[in-house]
Amino acid sequence: MIRLLHVYSGNLYGGIETALVALARHRDLCPELTQEVALCFDGRLRRELDATGIRVHGLPAPRASVPHTVARARRALAALLANESFDRVVCHAAWSQAFFGGIVRRARIPLVFWAHDAVTGRHWTERLARRVPPDFAICNSRFTADALTSIYPDVPSTVLAYAVDLQTPALTPGEVMDIRGSLHTKDDHVVIVQASRMEAWKGHAVLLEALAQLADRRQWVCWIVGGPQRAAESTYADSLRELARRLGIADRVRLVGASTDVPRLLAAADIYCQANIGAEPFGVVFIEALAAGLPVVASAIGGPTDIITDACGRLVPPGDATALSATLRTLVDDGSLRRLLGRAAPRRAQQLCDPPTQIRRLYEALASPMRSVVSA
Repeated sequence: MIRLLHVYSGNLYGGIETALVALARHRDLCPELTQEVALCFDGRLRRELDATGIRVHGLPAPRASVPHTVARARRALAALLANESFDRVVCHAAWSQAFFGGIVRRARIPLVFWAHDAVTGRHWTERLARRVPPDFAICNSRFTADALTSIYPDVPSTVLAYAVDLQTPALTPGEVMDIRGSLHTKDDHVVIVQASRMEAWKGHAVLLEALAQLADRRQWVCWIVGGPQRAAESTYADSLRELARRLGIADRVRLVGASTDVPRLLAAADIYCQANIGAEPFGVVFIEALAAGLPVVASAIGGPTDIITDACGRLVPPGDATALSATLRTLVDDGSLRRLLGRAAPRRAQQLCDPPTQIRRLYEALASPMRSVVSA
């Protein structure tokens, strides 16, 4: 038996949060692994974790610019570790490792670092995290594993894809019509969807530029799903609206905004496309799109190179709107090819991220001998 504490200090919602919720929902699949979460911020993640019934320990929110808040959060975790008996503590991402890794060390509990992004050692949080080497590291893709040596050259690690909820809604034709109708989309439109954070490196602009080259094809519509979570993201969303207008495709692009029901939107679409110009560390949404039976088009950088094969989608050069447009043109025009790739897609998602398999693999990784715990 292993009693595991996940420690996370993020306050937005994206891939890490989705992965934590999936682990919580499916935690009973591996009874040998008892999981709990220490969380620094309230919000959507806290609400979704609470809904699973997992035990959540609240920590004070640390603000790097206000040192006493960091000290208060560290004291709270130290008290939790002193009063409870955990076998392993996982710090998720460099922020959590920087803030809390030393506290776990002092408690003499094996410390695990979960790398959710490719570290470089240049950001201040990564420089602080480097001072506290973990006993073991988990990387969500080969891409993040290759980068890990920039801060932890001697730490043993494993690559473990996320456990992802693969159950997708089986929509009736009427439900599909309702969803499409709510987004001013006809039944015979080919829907190209992207669901991601509103950040430039996610490649929305490249997608719009590629779609502008398909203006002669009247049968497509694009749904861009994701709401701004910060002021800069609101500005960015406005810039995408303006770009679509300038490209002459504003009437065919729907900026859907934030949604808590992305699986239903995916199930009502035809193609998933996300043309990142920066490397995606893993990409939970690609797995969710595959599980929904969508062919996936993605940039050939980062995590998607571990996920997408020619059997279920297509990889294109990052930043190449012309190549992306040619790929989308083929898929828009060829319904038989879309259906062929879509039939293979759920099998690929299952192969990579099946929750029973991945949670068992997590337990086995944590059960392996850890390096000696050193006192701080």
